[in-house]
Formats: sequence, C-alpha cells, structure tokens
Amino acid sequence: MNLNRLAYFAAVVDTGSFTRAAERLGITKAVVSQQVAQLERDLGTSLLVRTTRRVHPTEAGRMFHARCVMILREAEDAFDELAQAAAEPTGTLRITAPNDYGTAVVVAVVTAYAARYPNCRVELTLEDQTVDLASGQIDMAIRVGWLVDSSLQARKIGAFRQLLVGAPAFTDRIAAARDPDDLVTLPFIANMALREPLLWQFSRGDLDRRAVRLQASIAIDTTPGVLAAVLAGGGLSVLPDFLVADALAAGRLIHILPQRQLPSGGIHTVYPAARFRPPKVTAFVEMLTRPSDRRGWSGQNSCGGLISPLRWTVCLPQAS
Repeated sequence: MNLNRLAYFAAVVDTGSFTRAAERLGITKAVVSQQVAQLERDLGTSLLVRTTRRVHPTEAGRMFHARCVMILREAEDAFDELAQAAAEPTGTLRITAPNDYGTAVVVAVVTAYAARYPNCRVELTLEDQTVDLASGQIDMAIRVGWLVDSSLQARKIGAFRQLLVGAPAFTDRIAAARDPDDLVTLPFIANMALREPLLWQFSRGDLDRRAVRLQASIAIDTTPGVLAAVLAGGGLSVLPDFLVADALAAGRLIHILPQRQLPSGGIHTVYPAARFRPPKVTAFVEMLTRPSDRRGWSGQNSCGGLISPLRWTVCLPQAS
C-alpha cells in the first residue's frame, strides 16, 4: 500500500474538501482525488461521502481516519528522531546534578563531551537541592534516589548501593558485631542531609529484615563530610558504594556486616516534558550511559555498572 494515500485521505477528512486538502499538501486536486479513489479500491470500501458542498467520512472512513492520524504521527516522529540523531550538538547544554554525583561522575563526562563537541558549551550546576525544570532554564537534571510521580520525564541510567563502613581502628569492635542490633553500641556518624539519618533497615534475603535505630555520636550535614569523619576514625556510617570503593580496596575502610544489605536506589536523567530531545541532550546522555563513548573515563564499579553518589531525599518523576 502507498502510505502517501493515507496522508491524502487524512487531509481530505481534516479539511472537508479535496480542494483545501490539495492546497494543504501542495499538489493538484486531481492527484488527491485519484489517490483517495485508489485507496478506496485497495481497501474495497467507501471511505468518503461526496456532496457538492462538502466531503464527509463514512463510518468506516471515520475509523480509518483515526488510525491514519496515528500512523502518520508515528512516521513523522520517526523522521524527526532520525534527523535529530544525525545532527551535531550545538548551543549551550545546561545540566544540574547533585554535588556528590556531579563532582565524582558528571564533571568527567562533561569534560569528554566538550572535547568531542566543541560547538556545544556546557553549563553544569552542582546543587543538592532539587532544581525546578519547568522554568525552561535547565535542559536536563541528574538525580539519585527513588522515583515519585511527576509531570517530568525520566530515564534510569544506573543504580547505587548503600554500605555500612568504618575505619580499621574499629576492627576489634566491628568483629564483635554479628547482628544489626549489635551496632547500637558503636559510635555512629549521622548524615543530617537525610530524612532518616539514624533509622536503617538491614536485610538478608526477602524474609529476614531488621530495622535498627542507631545512636549518633557525630552529626554532619554533607555526605563528603561524613566520609571524612569516618576515614578519620570518628565512627561508623552508611555511605554510597561510589564514595567508598577506593577506600575499601585500599584497606582504609572496612565493609561492616557485608552479609546484610541496605536499600539500594536508582540514578536517573530527568527532563522537562517534551516530545523530542535536542541533539545536545541525547548526545550527552549517550556518553553518560556508554563507557565506550567516554574515551577512557572510569566511572564504573567492579561489576561493570555505573557507580553513583548518595542523594537519597530527592523527589524524582516517573521514568520515561
């Protein structure tokens, strides 16, 4: 079937006239009439009722018109997406990300992106507070946490784990901690940026779950500050895998109760609602999610997944 005939037929129904449909399409009325007639012959049914004043769709024509509109819209979207994919990123790409994740991961990707696309300027805002994307001043946000419903659109690009860690100075006391309840006697550094900095749920399998409220000996309001305090021997704390991976590998930190898991979360790119993403956005997301596109940038954990910083309290939109 010639799909151009669907466009001719849809234009006739939309305008109510072969003449106006021809004007819209930029072709002659005779061509529109011939092509619609051929479409009716191909389908073996009448799609239009023709009068001297106006053209009306038949019942079958109304049903077919609704399908044609959907098909034509999908085709238009496909062409637009291909055109955007082939376009070179230009202009200014404005990104916002949490301070932790932005410093540890996004800055390196931005550097590689700017080198690959010199015609595109990047403005990265590192902000722990959720930035309003509806203002139109930001092209995309990178957030870490758990999704909630929103009018925005999001795409999951990775995940993170939370780990209970402490300095080697606590080796002897840590060795005695065989159960989450044993932790309440150990000094704990609370991250006051979190909604519940002291209440943690430890799990082992689907059925064995234990919620423990720890006692803070030190309270700090930033995740990097908590990490520094833990490394200095101030106490235990829960930190994201990306922040502690190097210290664990070097023996400067110890993973406590590794047989127990804490809740993990997701990493998302978040966008204002729109049908299409400009090339500058899609190209950046591809670099962020494909290690091969980052030209040697190392932002992965030992399992090959994207490692991420801690940002647990942000409100995120539903994934697209």
